[in-house]
Amino acid sequence: MRVIRYHSYGGPEVLTIEETDVPQPGPAEVLIRAEAIGVNFVETQRRRGSAPFPTPLPNAPHGDVVGTVVAAGAGVTSVGVGDRVAAPVAGEAYADYAVTDATFLAPIPAGLGLAEASVLASPAQTALCTLKTGQIKPGDTVLVHAASGSIGHLALRLAKVLGAGKVIGTAGSARKLDFAREYGADIAVDYSAPGWADRVRAATDGCGVDVIIDSVGGDVLRQGIGLLAPFGRLVFYGAASGDIPRISPMELIGLQFVTGSSLWAWWQHRPDEVRAGLDQLTGLLASGGLRVSLGTTLALTEAAKAHQLIEERGHIGRVLLIP
Repeated sequence: MRVIRYHSYGGPEVLTIEETDVPQPGPAEVLIRAEAIGVNFVETQRRRGSAPFPTPLPNAPHGDVVGTVVAAGAGVTSVGVGDRVAAPVAGEAYADYAVTDATFLAPIPAGLGLAEASVLASPAQTALCTLKTGQIKPGDTVLVHAASGSIGHLALRLAKVLGAGKVIGTAGSARKLDFAREYGADIAVDYSAPGWADRVRAATDGCGVDVIIDSVGGDVLRQGIGLLAPFGRLVFYGAASGDIPRISPMELIGLQFVTGSSLWAWWQHRPDEVRAGLDQLTGLLASGGLRVSLGTTLALTEAAKAHQLIEERGHIGRVLLIP
């Protein structure tokens, strides 16, 4: 089978197509024949060796795999051979076949498209868990950064599902701002423009934002602290800027809170809530209550091009590789 790996850090060109044997699932694992693989921004950071978490070499990208179970290891009872599933696969996800822990599988309802199925693996779950970390209350004003991304555009709608009164989305171009409005932002602000924080503050009539969902980091995060209302919560779940700023407790003395969130931490500490959320997300996707934007579809052999598109920040919505 084909698999995409990298043996050195660098640009998209370090991704190589290799031939290897089809892996076999171990206990509590399944083997999936891939129909599509969702590409996530953090993998471009891991490939460059700049992700927040060290990545040893050689390595292979993680990804959100949609496909059919073709073999199951001992102890797997949640799914069977022939079932269609979505799963976040750690390592060697860009491949014709992938092995993954059966714990994290999401069964795919009949009729669900590839883009919708792919976000069940991790983007939709990440968006929901991050918003829950922010403890949204009915009527809260929520600010979602990078609102045109694969997680951000889902968070816009899910914020409303959780009770938000006003949702503000930020993005870095007019095209992306239009997209954010289309996918649920009541107000869209260009956070690459000077004075963007003032425009967000004005949109709250000077009251501040109750919840901020931040995957950018850097100066965007620091300015976000200043936008929080008293008892406001900023939830950090990524650093697309590559900069993770240090925060002094004095910056939070106005009764602001900054916390982090990751899907893996939720699975570790509150797995029952994650599974309940997964059922909720599946229902929303099946009913059309949650829409997914499929921005780009490429062949598996074009993985380098997929990474290039994401790094250039020109894409909107989901990027899929098709084996």
